[in-house]
Amino acid sequence: MKLYYDVIVVGGGHAGCEAAHAAALMGAKTCLVTMDMNKIAQMSCNPAVGGIAKGQIVREVDALGGGMGIVTDMTAIQFRMLNKSKGPAMWSPRAQCDRGKFIWQWRTMLDNTPNLDIWQDQVEELISEDLRVTGVKTIWGCELYAPAVVITAGTFLNGLMHIGRKMVPGGRCAEPAALHLTESINALGITSQRMKTGTPVRIDRRSVHFEDATIQPGEEVTSLFSYMGSNSNSSFFTLHSSLAAQGRTLPCWTFNTTPECHEILRSGLADSPLYNGQIQSIGPRYCPSIETKLVTFPDRDTHPLFLEPEGTDTNEMYLNGFSSSLPMDVQLEALKKIPALRDVKIYRPGYAIEYDFFDPTQLNHSLESKLCHGLFFAGQVNGTTGYEEAAGQGLMAGVNAALYAGHRAAAGNMANEGGEYAPFVLRRDEAYIGVLIDDLVTKGVDEPYRMFTSRAEYRILLRQDNADARLTEKSHKIGLATTERLKVWKEKEQKINDIIDFCRNSKIKPAFINDELEKIGNTTLSGSTRIYDLLARPGITMEWLVNNISFMKKAVSYSTAQDKEIAEAVETLIKYSGYIERERNEAEKMHRLEDIHIRGHFNYDDIQSLSTEARQKLTKINPETLAQASRIPGVSPSDINVLLVLMGR
Repeated sequence: MKLYYDVIVVGGGHAGCEAAHAAALMGAKTCLVTMDMNKIAQMSCNPAVGGIAKGQIVREVDALGGGMGIVTDMTAIQFRMLNKSKGPAMWSPRAQCDRGKFIWQWRTMLDNTPNLDIWQDQVEELISEDLRVTGVKTIWGCELYAPAVVITAGTFLNGLMHIGRKMVPGGRCAEPAALHLTESINALGITSQRMKTGTPVRIDRRSVHFEDATIQPGEEVTSLFSYMGSNSNSSFFTLHSSLAAQGRTLPCWTFNTTPECHEILRSGLADSPLYNGQIQSIGPRYCPSIETKLVTFPDRDTHPLFLEPEGTDTNEMYLNGFSSSLPMDVQLEALKKIPALRDVKIYRPGYAIEYDFFDPTQLNHSLESKLCHGLFFAGQVNGTTGYEEAAGQGLMAGVNAALYAGHRAAAGNMANEGGEYAPFVLRRDEAYIGVLIDDLVTKGVDEPYRMFTSRAEYRILLRQDNADARLTEKSHKIGLATTERLKVWKEKEQKINDIIDFCRNSKIKPAFINDELEKIGNTTLSGSTRIYDLLARPGITMEWLVNNISFMKKAVSYSTAQDKEIAEAVETLIKYSGYIERERNEAEKMHRLEDIHIRGHFNYDDIQSLSTEARQKLTKINPETLAQASRIPGVSPSDINVLLVLMGR
């Protein structure tokens, strides 16, 4: 059987769902190929979305028109805003989700997406011609043809699972590995390597002694991820149908390992795949296994663990902090040395998994391969870790695959063979997604890549509260963000501007506020002062002003979650205006280098005034712009100056 599409997406994980959803919404006839339609957007590890820097990515995905934020809001069973004690550049939303309902909400969204077909099968081979992808073949003999293919195979490419000395091929527990697709991609000249990740034991909540654990409740329930909230008319998008709105929130619990637990874990290290030579690939530095913690921190008697619910209708719980590939009897006996788990029963042990990924320096910023036209990669196959990083890449790959397919159609699929299409690319000062992709294609990876706020040099510009301000109009112009979404942003923008104008033009006399300022230890006023200047003071918040200045209530509302977000956005823009302006100026300086295109201008091996390392790295990466060249490890400022001189700048 042969089927024809504009875009084919291989893999139904977080990257694949966003890629297929985005491409289809942009009008491309799209097919999502997945092994199991009932495990679309499976949360293979932690049943949570967001976290430090990751929460910002989810809000960016939502602002662009993606689905992760909406599905998270609908299926969340606990919300938290992390880093609230720090500045707003560090605030990061996080939500525990109902794992099963998360899958079915994504499935519902995809089933209701125009232009999108789902095909349950496994891709084992690419079809290509003259280094241009033309389609895929499946294990059941189906041939799907399209000018653009997006690979989002996660951990399934030659996946190998480890528990102690036992090894079983698979991409996830009880799911088969994809055994031939890597070789088909390698045949195009695209190189692959191996990485490792792992997941913890799953626990039966009925066997837990919660009296020996500390409860960790969530915060007030609001729509922390989707900017649409209850503004959408689509029935399965509305916040009103969410678990949180129904009051179905659940707490998490925390406790520590014990010295006795550590003793048993150490006794099993000889059989650990990480230390007996069985696993050679590199795992995630920032999510180490419990055995790695013991070896790395031998003086620590305890390590914190977090017990998290998997959903509202299940007894399954996730033990965060106890990722392991030790033999299952060692894992179980060690757990029983923790008071809260002394009678523990488990659904399955933790395990490690090795899988293939492709060096992301082989990609353009559009996530299209430099070696094969029309072939895009997103998610863990690019060396990243995390649902959020995968979703951000998936959306961008889906958008660019749709743009590429449209370009090919316009070119008649035969003409304009050397022609370029205009990809959708986000800069480092526009989005964490831009930082993520630029890091991948410019620097590559030597361990699973995880996003942190420290990776972004323009953090105050890339706040979680303003992703819609940064991205929604851009997305609407390319046909992804809906007119409804743009309208919601425009109405919010108008309200923000109105409140800022009110604060600039409204003054208050000392007699009306000095007593309250004295109570909180703030400097009293000596004369009439603008609300704008008062809010710029440390220790003065918008909410405090609304509660203490009567006429503020007419201009600023806190009655809904969206009202509160607007008020917080105004406060941030006023308080941090100097920092925001400074970062914008720094970003503008970098834009000048972004405007200097150097790809195709140089044979770096012939430029002896460059350092040897710079010649090697520039030849390998072949950067598009001088700004990208400046971010390549091993390329020094003096090397950049050499290129500037050669460009006549």
